[in-house]
Amino acid sequence: KRGEIVVVVDDEDRENEGDFIMAADKATPEAMATIIRYSSGVICVAMEDERMKELNIPPMVTKNEDPKGTAFGITVDATKEHGISTGISASDRATTAKLLALGSTTSMDFVRPGHIFPLRSRPGGTLTRDGHTEATVDLARLAGLAPCGILCEIVSEEHPTEMARLPELERFCERHGYVMTSIVDIAQYRRDTGQ
Repeated sequence: KRGEIVVVVDDEDRENEGDFIMAADKATPEAMATIIRYSSGVICVAMEDERMKELNIPPMVTKNEDPKGTAFGITVDATKEHGISTGISASDRATTAKLLALGSTTSMDFVRPGHIFPLRSRPGGTLTRDGHTEATVDLARLAGLAPCGILCEIVSEEHPTEMARLPELERFCERHGYVMTSIVDIAQYRRDTGQ
């Protein structure tokens, strides 16, 4: 709700990775720069299928061969009318993310291709798919914000050619002051509260 970055981990039998997640409508250049610094840099924005259709963001491919079924859309940037230069800076990417969450924007507010990777969340969120995409949308919705959020995989500081995994992620969160939760915990919270 306050626009803070959290770390969400998935099951050790799935990807065993941690993602930075934050509400897209709370994106700032500073938060985006932090995410970029410690991550793969492939900034994704998860949203519901209906919103992607409203924004005319089709699937990236007609036949999705991703082993986890991640539903990538065509990449986007906000248009120059929104102050975007090349689209790659933390400032530009924060602007694009915020506009993806803003209900009043239309497909005309974006150019394709771009530097933000939209992801289509499955209906039912973490109750139907245990992915970071669905966790991102669930967290934003649970916070009372637009069901749209930023996510990006955290890279290992100890082994920079690999992704960060538990228990390194626990040390990382403690060192940098991030709250860490799991996709399983988000799904259980939803079950327990009926949300």
